[in-house]
Amino acid sequence: MFGDLFEEDYSSVSNNHYGKGKKLKTKALEPPAPREFTNLSGIRNQGGTCYLNSLLQTLHFTPEFREALFSLGPEELGSLDDKDKPDAKVRVIPLQLQRLFAQLLLLDQEAASTVDLTDSFGWTSDEEMRQHDVQELNRILFSALETSLVGTSGHDLINRLYHGTIVNQIVCKECKNVSEKQEDFLDLTVAVKNVSGLEDALWNMYVEEELFDCDNLYHCGNCDRLVKAAKSAKLRKLPPFLTISLLRFNFDFVKCERYKETSCYTFPLRINLKPFCEQSELDDLEYMYDLFSIIIHKGGCYGGHYHVYIKDVDHLGNWQFQEDKSKPDVNLEDIQNKEEIDDPLMILKAILLQEESNLIPVDHLGQKLLKKIGISWNKKYRKHYGPLRKFLQLHSQIFLLSSDESTVRLLKDSSVKAESDIQRNDQRLFKTLTSESSRLNDRPSCPHWFDINDSRVQPIKEKDIEQQFQGKESAYMLFYRKSQLQRPPEARANPRYKVPYHLLSEMDAANIELQVKRATQDGRVMVESSDKTWSTGGGNGKPFQYSCHRNPMNSMKRQKDMTLQDALPRAECDSTNNNVELHLHLGPHYHFFNGALHPVVSQTESMWDLTFDKRKTLRDLRQSIFQLLEFWEGDMVLSVAKFVPAGLHVCQTLNGDDLTLCEIEIADGEDIFVWNGVEVGGIQIPTGSDCEPLLLNVLHVATSSEGEEYQELIESPHVFPSNAEIGSVFTALAIPEGVILINNTDSGGEENWAAIPKEDSKKTFREHGLRNGSSVLIQGSNDGNSLLTKQGKWINTVNEINWLQVKNLSQLESEEEQVKISATLNTVVFDIRIKAIKELKLLKELAEDSCLRPIDRNGKLLCPVPDRYTLKEAGLKMGSSLGLCPGKAPTSSQLFLFFALGSDVHPGTEMEIIVEETVSVRDCLKIMLEKCGLTGDTWHLRKMDWCFEAGEPLCEEDAKLKELMVCSGDTLLLIEGKLPPLGFLTVPIWWYQPWGRLHHWRDHQDQTDCPLSQGGVWKASSTPGAPSDAHADVSLWYLGDLEISEDATLGELKSQAMTLPSLEFSIPSPAFLRAWTVESKRPGRLLRGHQQQLKEYKLGKRTEICLEPLQKEENLGPWDVLLRTQMRLPGERAYRPPVDVLWDTARGWTSGSLRQCVADVYSLPVEKIEIAKYFPEKFAWLPVSSWTQQTAKRKKKQQRDSLQGAPYHLRDGDTIGVKNLLVEDDDDFSTVRDDIGREKQKELALGKRKSREALRSQSSDVFGAETPARARGPEASLSIHVRSFR
Repeated sequence: MFGDLFEEDYSSVSNNHYGKGKKLKTKALEPPAPREFTNLSGIRNQGGTCYLNSLLQTLHFTPEFREALFSLGPEELGSLDDKDKPDAKVRVIPLQLQRLFAQLLLLDQEAASTVDLTDSFGWTSDEEMRQHDVQELNRILFSALETSLVGTSGHDLINRLYHGTIVNQIVCKECKNVSEKQEDFLDLTVAVKNVSGLEDALWNMYVEEELFDCDNLYHCGNCDRLVKAAKSAKLRKLPPFLTISLLRFNFDFVKCERYKETSCYTFPLRINLKPFCEQSELDDLEYMYDLFSIIIHKGGCYGGHYHVYIKDVDHLGNWQFQEDKSKPDVNLEDIQNKEEIDDPLMILKAILLQEESNLIPVDHLGQKLLKKIGISWNKKYRKHYGPLRKFLQLHSQIFLLSSDESTVRLLKDSSVKAESDIQRNDQRLFKTLTSESSRLNDRPSCPHWFDINDSRVQPIKEKDIEQQFQGKESAYMLFYRKSQLQRPPEARANPRYKVPYHLLSEMDAANIELQVKRATQDGRVMVESSDKTWSTGGGNGKPFQYSCHRNPMNSMKRQKDMTLQDALPRAECDSTNNNVELHLHLGPHYHFFNGALHPVVSQTESMWDLTFDKRKTLRDLRQSIFQLLEFWEGDMVLSVAKFVPAGLHVCQTLNGDDLTLCEIEIADGEDIFVWNGVEVGGIQIPTGSDCEPLLLNVLHVATSSEGEEYQELIESPHVFPSNAEIGSVFTALAIPEGVILINNTDSGGEENWAAIPKEDSKKTFREHGLRNGSSVLIQGSNDGNSLLTKQGKWINTVNEINWLQVKNLSQLESEEEQVKISATLNTVVFDIRIKAIKELKLLKELAEDSCLRPIDRNGKLLCPVPDRYTLKEAGLKMGSSLGLCPGKAPTSSQLFLFFALGSDVHPGTEMEIIVEETVSVRDCLKIMLEKCGLTGDTWHLRKMDWCFEAGEPLCEEDAKLKELMVCSGDTLLLIEGKLPPLGFLTVPIWWYQPWGRLHHWRDHQDQTDCPLSQGGVWKASSTPGAPSDAHADVSLWYLGDLEISEDATLGELKSQAMTLPSLEFSIPSPAFLRAWTVESKRPGRLLRGHQQQLKEYKLGKRTEICLEPLQKEENLGPWDVLLRTQMRLPGERAYRPPVDVLWDTARGWTSGSLRQCVADVYSLPVEKIEIAKYFPEKFAWLPVSSWTQQTAKRKKKQQRDSLQGAPYHLRDGDTIGVKNLLVEDDDDFSTVRDDIGREKQKELALGKRKSREALRSQSSDVFGAETPARARGPEASLSIHVRSFR
């Protein structure tokens, strides 16, 4: 998802330091690439916005939505030129959506940008890099659009296209009284677990009735008694566009963790909703819906990637697939004689002709070749023809590789004369295919489907949709449109249809500008004119003509045809595009144990990053590494390696010194192991994919020191080569003989164990289908068959548990503290509560004033469960623990909420409240304040997310809790402080004073002895005896809060901060203050530019700022990096006070440039100093080396290592230690304080590990098995900020 994180274009070095581990490569601005052959535009990923891109493409390919948005003119929405005017009501979100849709339709670029759109959402740069749920975004985006369009003719746009209604009914079997409740829906959420497909799920929801009988009777208000009844739901009103969200993500209450349902879930291309509707007397066509978009999620429940399959309703794209019957009667079976098999050109063309659109990934091409002729390319052809990719490049008149060389297809219009009769026949076949494809592409009934994956757009077949029924990459949202919705003929293949005139003009002008830039980039000079034709010299010395046309799509196509021959040479000459990032793993820094390679010290010291030109040879790479590694002795062998769960594994040794990295297929980000080719640390290393190590979980019976076996299973990880015999597990565990059982999980998620016959024990782990993380159970010959049934963790009887555990928490004494109540998933909660009261022998009066509340793994009482729910409806699993508590459960119109004071919430400190769901935020806040005994109007509410962090504030005080999606069980936080008005920020201001410098400020502080507001101070104490350990000391004094407009400049913020009463210092002017954001109680990002508006920094609503006093005015340029350097005291483990150094990075972030800058500051020869960056969170110093990585011969410029990337990640405010080699020549940069800090960190880590182990031993599930703790990153709430237009 984060592949395009740093692919945005920047004119200068950005001051944002997000995304550690990546190297920011500054480059000249280039025009975006034109559209690919599909003639459709993708959307660039801003870092984590694949979910947004998928939804936006779906809306864009919903013509009715797109055209309804286009129908709203500037007189209703306003103009983007007026958006910064304070009194102008500009509806920015609809305007930016219009502009984005126009770009996707008309602008000749490979991918559009959503930066302007996300800016209109009010998202910060942090928000654009977070992963979010697309189903949540769908609701929030539509809500924001509804709010933005209030008072316009499009106020009912969302309601008209997407809203439907459901009616829930309960029919009394006695008096036939019908109790019904109607509810609106924006999308239908359907179950995936234990359901075969969409129609099955809809049948369960809207056809099947739930009967209330026997012990589960319904209280009829008309009969005034418990009666038999039937509950059902129906679709009352269907929208033109039906959105269906699949519940792929669930929560396992036994394991207390989330998981993704990857079982098979089918859905039809056309669905008849008549059986699920309340009104069924209309014609069947009224209920028919066609699938037109599928948003797909790839990954797990804690992260992944979204892309979308979309049906091109208006045939805007170029879809080039032919039916199977149009394929030529040429296949590999026809190629029989040895001469034809020896011709790789014939073989590859025959394979591609069998592929749809003659397009295939290069990796798959090699696999199909192996499958068809029984021998790989490297063994059969490489010696005579070279690597596969090189062969395809050499025959560019027949094969066309994509820009990243990942896919290959046959050229349909070849102008090169054939070299043989077979080649001439192939050209005839290509013409047949082309004509057939064009005819099929024009058929109105032929569905045109595309896979849009961020910037990439590829055509797919309708049958490819079936691949998204199941697996980790599977359908997540479905979008259907009414079959009766017909598009007008003039909209077909017409991207300009219904686009407003002002957007047409803007896109036409932008296309002309792009074409001029591309021509200039190619070395051509173009003269702009409105009605003339220009004739200039092409980049290759040949003249060409270019003319401006009214239809930009036609000019786009002409421009593509014109520059196709120049595109590949231009890419070859672009060294930036030919650089690859290599990760070098140095053999002497590794040792081999447990079946794989592991770093001796740390991954940072064992791996070096190298940027290298893939057009250079393997010999050049080896020579460059020799220059980098001055300590290397003996032979040097380079091998491709990869990380596996067991460690680092060497896959393949690189051979062929005269071959380029491109020819030997070295990919970007490849891991290269540097060693002698034989051994590491005296141990011979197994190499190759055949012996790849597998990390398996091996379960076996515990034995005592005397060799006696206990009836207890222990689980331990073991590593085995994948080509080893599975019987070798007996040798590894010192078990003479026994039975091996392999764990298999069926489609329903149930675990089954299968015993391996003795005759199969000679087979390898790979032949048995074992993968990393697989489980193997070893039973000795005397263990018996009862072992599996005695350990609940692996027993297959989860569904056989038929009880719940109820604890007495009613504050009344009982004979027993807890009881087990028999139940099924269809048992009503009311019955369980009554049975529990009886078995606990409590007072009958408690039946009128008590409720059941689930108890989580930490012992916390959750939201009460309504009596009318069944266990299935309440989401309770068999074996769960419930608490019998005093007080009634909330009704269907009430909310049960937790709330707490402040954002630092500890378990057990939350309070509880029941309110009506229609209560406003203001009234809810008053009720909570009264319960806490607090008064005043300087409080606001925030909603807590699942990881106990404060989310966005509830800004609309008059809004109802229901409207803000507040649900029972949510936790609200009472935060002190009044929310700022719309467009304003409340910014806490801190005073930052680095220790050991600017003593007159410090002396002034001592003389005035000014009181600190709120007593706020963050201070890191220094260690006695360590002179000037300023690199680790941070002191922040709280000055107060500023309420300031987002349109104010940074200089205005400094001016207002100077007026705070807590600031007793005399500051000459705002230019004598340096502003930083506060991150983790330390200065974080340096804010530059006095005249830049605060909203341009994307600070966010919870940003805090600290101000640092300066001795003179400062105005940092875009290339200046502020560093704090400290000279080490000779003979002492301490440093002098820090000195601020401005390092000009205009010529690059190289170590040589930094060393020269530091040497000039201290007036020392550059070769007589050593420098290191300090990492205060690790109490560690990392020396900055002075080597260069490579020399580019063509440009005669040196590409040096970038200190912006790994492992240094240098940024403003970092501490650089300096050592004078004239007086001290050791390698130690650490101080006494660093030693103490590292020891404390070790003690803290040991204490945390012991606490986790103690917690795991105490918390267990119903079978007594340990529950693994999974540390996950915090989840942030998603919101879109909209101005009020009411």
